[in-house]
Amino acid sequence: MRWFKVMRQQKLLSLSLLLVTLAIGIVIGTLVNTGVHAARGQTAAPDASPLVVPNAVQLGNEFTKLAKKLEPSVVYITADYTHGRGGQEEEAQPGEGDDKGNGDGLDLFKRFFRNGPSGGDLPQKAFKQEQSGTGFVVDKNGYIITNHHVIAKVDHIKVKLHGDDTTEYRARVVGIDPETDLAVIKIDPRSPLVPVNIGNSDAVQVGDWAVAIGSPFGLEASVTAGIVSALGRDIGGALQLQRFIQTDAAINPGNSGGPLLNIRGEVIGVNTMIATQSGGYQGIGFALPINMVARVYNDIIRSGKVTRGSIGIAWSKADDKPELFKALGTSSGVLISKVQKGGPADKAGLKADDIIIAMAGKPVKNGEDLVSRVSESPINSNINVTVDRDGKHMDFGITVLDRAEVFKDRPEFAELRQPQAEEPIPPPSEARQYKFGIKLHALTDAERSSMELDAKGGLLVQSVDADSFAEDIGLMEKDVILSINRQPVSSVEDVKRIQGTLKSGDPVAFHIMRPSSGGRGHAPQWTTFFVSGALPAQ
Repeated sequence: MRWFKVMRQQKLLSLSLLLVTLAIGIVIGTLVNTGVHAARGQTAAPDASPLVVPNAVQLGNEFTKLAKKLEPSVVYITADYTHGRGGQEEEAQPGEGDDKGNGDGLDLFKRFFRNGPSGGDLPQKAFKQEQSGTGFVVDKNGYIITNHHVIAKVDHIKVKLHGDDTTEYRARVVGIDPETDLAVIKIDPRSPLVPVNIGNSDAVQVGDWAVAIGSPFGLEASVTAGIVSALGRDIGGALQLQRFIQTDAAINPGNSGGPLLNIRGEVIGVNTMIATQSGGYQGIGFALPINMVARVYNDIIRSGKVTRGSIGIAWSKADDKPELFKALGTSSGVLISKVQKGGPADKAGLKADDIIIAMAGKPVKNGEDLVSRVSESPINSNINVTVDRDGKHMDFGITVLDRAEVFKDRPEFAELRQPQAEEPIPPPSEARQYKFGIKLHALTDAERSSMELDAKGGLLVQSVDADSFAEDIGLMEKDVILSINRQPVSSVEDVKRIQGTLKSGDPVAFHIMRPSSGGRGHAPQWTTFFVSGALPAQ
């Protein structure tokens, strides 16, 4: 029995040793095999270590916080017009006292067009041009500030909010001010918007951080940073009342109308111009100070326009030289180059070559000083000016009138009397059913054969109304509509039924076929694709 126990213990020990040996062999084999596979999987650089991407850890800073805070308040604006029906052909005209110094390479953001619909044989009326820019929300109810040149003389104005790619709002113009190149537009949002915080541009100093947010080249919500390079810039090509904050924050076409911010995220200006010889960013941009913008905005929401006083004179900036006035026997003033016929100064007896040296007993430094003081004077108020005429001082009482009336023949003021782009309000009978703006025809078998159209069903577009939703999204005469929102259509009643289910803001997709010429002796070529858009407010 003892012998038997000894043998059993030795057998167990041998088995245990065998199992341990097998386990060690398996581990070694696994390691060797893994190494072989690793070497086989990394034959190009077997001695290189793979890169490991760490866990995402956001490194926030003041610019990051500012961008996140402001993005909901900055909007993307597109505006279109039909070629030959108005548009952007005219340049801005000089304001009173402006000698239109355009020789220093400065370029207003005026033309940001993209091609209109294409394909097939386009009727002439289908050619549209489009320009884009930026704006920012200043009131939760949908009031937006932008540059006037972004929305001037257009048929439709469309606004997209950041983060909402599916909704495109139609905007109406509340008021414009061509003299500062500002405009106020309004949309009807589905929920209250987030307005920006307004700063005080009088507190801005050279060297302060400056941040621009906008849509350069259509790239929405682009953020650039720099510093304030200069203040009170009066530059050639600018309008009479524009004095700019200069910045090196990158501003490009499409930034027009967007906000310039301080490091606290407060709006200190509206990005308006660049200095460029190439048409793009070259390190110098200009923003209209927000204090002036606020005055314009407040006038517009009160009365729909900006009213400024004028006495009806013109002067040349080139004459604002100390040596000139010293030679004429005065220390400073405004040398009148022209008196507007029938204007306040003309009626009071002022003449060309008179030098205005004081207003209300206070010396006048130069033309800018005079314009600033007169423009802020109440309309129909009486002011007293002192004039040097051939060395004699004379006093004149002048009645201040509305600048837009005194210079009503100027193009920028004539535009104020023209209707602005605004969405019409439909009569109550049309409020329940959305109108696409197309005339349709159900095709017969004979017509399909003559058109060499193989598709079944569908409706032929006979005409497209000008300025309609159908025209906006690119529907054209001779298109064949196969379905609307994946619902096949073969009769006008089908379309009316679908229209009855839609409301403003709903997305609509037309599945269409469009013919293009196959050349002499060849059948027309039919192309199938979708055109779509969100229904604007009626």
